[in-house]
Amino acid sequence: MSFLQVPGPLAKTVVRTSMKAFVLALIVGMVATLGLAAPAGAQTDQCAPPGIASASALPTNLAAAATGPAADKYTTATVEPLDSVDLNALGLSRPGTLTVGTLSDAPPSICIDSAGQFTGFDNELLRAVADKLGLQISFVGTEFSGLLAQVAARRFDVGSSSITTTDARRQTVGFTNGYDFGYFSLVVPQGSPITGFDTLAAGQRIGVVQGTVQEAYVIDTLGLQPVKFPDYNTVYASLKTGQLDAWVAPSQQAQGTVQPGDPAEIIENTFSLDNFIAWAVAPDNQPLIDALNTGLDAVIADGTWARLYTDWVPRALPPGWKPGSKAAPEPVLPDFTAIAEENQSTQAPAAPVQPRSTLSQLAASFLDWDLYKQAIPDLLTTGLPNTLILTIAASIIGIILGMALAVAGISTKRWLRWPARIYTDIFRGLPEVVIILLIGLGVGPVVGHLTGNNPFPLGIAALGLMAAAYIGEIFRSGIQSVDAGQLEASRALGFSYPTSMRLVVVPQGIRRVLPALMNQFISLLKASSLVYFLGLIANQRELFQVGRDLNAQTGNLSPLVAAGLFYLALTIPLTHLVNYIDARLRRGRRPDDEDPLVLAKSQEMN
Repeated sequence: MSFLQVPGPLAKTVVRTSMKAFVLALIVGMVATLGLAAPAGAQTDQCAPPGIASASALPTNLAAAATGPAADKYTTATVEPLDSVDLNALGLSRPGTLTVGTLSDAPPSICIDSAGQFTGFDNELLRAVADKLGLQISFVGTEFSGLLAQVAARRFDVGSSSITTTDARRQTVGFTNGYDFGYFSLVVPQGSPITGFDTLAAGQRIGVVQGTVQEAYVIDTLGLQPVKFPDYNTVYASLKTGQLDAWVAPSQQAQGTVQPGDPAEIIENTFSLDNFIAWAVAPDNQPLIDALNTGLDAVIADGTWARLYTDWVPRALPPGWKPGSKAAPEPVLPDFTAIAEENQSTQAPAAPVQPRSTLSQLAASFLDWDLYKQAIPDLLTTGLPNTLILTIAASIIGIILGMALAVAGISTKRWLRWPARIYTDIFRGLPEVVIILLIGLGVGPVVGHLTGNNPFPLGIAALGLMAAAYIGEIFRSGIQSVDAGQLEASRALGFSYPTSMRLVVVPQGIRRVLPALMNQFISLLKASSLVYFLGLIANQRELFQVGRDLNAQTGNLSPLVAAGLFYLALTIPLTHLVNYIDARLRRGRRPDDEDPLVLAKSQEMN
């Protein structure tokens, strides 16, 4: 029996090609199998107004901690007439336009809908108020943890995020009159021994979203230390997987998030009427606060508030509370309690929902093919270009400034070496998000007239300054790894010191650190998602935020997985490319080429 004889290099190529084809087929097969394992189900757009059919009565399972109205010392007695509002005195960052900082992941109050528009009850109501005042409105997405500070620094004219007013927050920002009230829900795993707020105790893992009034309630009122999360979807996912004992959540988010069949239930609610929900404004901008109060009373009087409330958050108002000033008319609302009871009585008894296995929950959460198809266009047209703009622009800044830091760091002159070392220590020692917020909130107001309050230049600058500290150290180590004889030889040939460094030493040093530079580029690519803290309009979102917003709309993690696949599609080829270039530079030939010396010897032997 004879075998086909294949030359060595060709055989290696055939084997590699076959292996790649096999791995590709394996991946495709796994994806197909996973897709079949989790058939796509109908997804509910949590950012769509649920309508009066979702009406609910005031909760009956109120905790003993729920209090009635306290002495209200903040709601104004009256408001100024609508025709007396002076738009030129409102201190807006852009004349005639209300710039609003908001969130995208807390439906139905604040969110981005399937059309990529900021909406929700809070924002639609504010849009109606702006229309009454004759103002344009521009919504910008950000994180709640930095929202109040950005409002206080006038990065935003208004903060709209179902913000519960507290005395502590009034030290940072001013508030309008209330346009909604809020109560908390206690969500626990099914079968939990926790039966109410009064049974929460030290040692239990109680989840909250960082910076929210729920966090303050757990710490200040209950005297407990909670586990803090960046967003609602993450904390609920942790509860479902058994990593939390309880979740103290805003009632609207809890009711919209807990679905039939989930291993979780809402067991108790609580609220305090003296802490209403309002829009945040810079504390020294009283004219804008007064104007918004005027607009709020106007939309209450013409029925707009009642219509939006009925569409988005139809629930019974607690006795003793109404929106707007004390002189605002009582809103005329349907009897939500009666509607909720009627809906409950006419609905057929729901079939018992069998608890899903952990495997099926994971498949439903991560492998919804319909959501992959929905996410990919936005990821491709919005997220990918913005991520690349941020990363490439910041990399250019980082390389230029990093080379300057490297040269200064090896200089014999202290006045060059010490500032470079101090800069590197500071920017390598601080967390990335702290640097981004410091630059965005500190430098932003100073250069706002140059950037048009666009966060992109500030985000690029922050990422570039961070990258420069790391790239400078990479360059410095590469340059210092070049044998000193290289510099001495070039000087002996008549080159000056700067010319020797530029033509001989630095090119060799850069070649040696190419893999480290590519690793830094990949880190910068992932860090670009933190620019969202500075506030982005919908078409400025990068990959992670596009996936996160669709995750908030549907409560499904598949869009985040889709965003992760885009990151992998960028980083894996780059990693292999730099390995190829590094091998080519070190060996002077392609990695699959035969060594010329070995090849020559084999030919001589033949």
